Amino acid sequence: MTATDRESGGGVGDQDALVDALVQFSYRTMGVLSRLAAENDLSLTQLRVLGILRDRRLRITAIADYLGLEKSTLSGLVDRAEKRGLVERAPSATDRRAVDVLLTASGHDLSSRLTAELRTELTPYTSTLAADEQQQVRSLLERMLGGDAL
Repeated sequence: MTATDRESGGGVGDQDALVDALVQFSYRTMGVLSRLAAENDLSLTQLRVLGILRDRRLRITAIADYLGLEKSTLSGLVDRAEKRGLVERAPSATDRRAVDVLLTASGHDLSSRLTAELRTELTPYTSTLAADEQQQVRSLLERMLGGDAL
């Protein structure tokens, strides 16, 4: 093992094992998310938007930037969710020229139900860890994501 390997957390084999574990868990998580989305006639992106908006209201541009989508693409997703009664547009509280997107009561209900179902589906994985280990995993994942959250 070289000094660089030690500094980076291990050799190539260790990195490969870490990447493999991340990919395997990602596949399991995506499987659950895909199933929940399909069962509720949502795209994965619509599911993400419901999750993002569950405790806040945001401008379309902020959501689009976070998801890496064009504003026009996200506007179409919001239009479809609005037709289903899941979201609504409202004047921004901070900028009279801007419009925010927020969940309706139905959108909140669906988002809460999906969050509970997701928690139920993923708890078997997290319950194998002690409370301090769960906190450590969360902290490490947040650090790996670089604080990239809304």
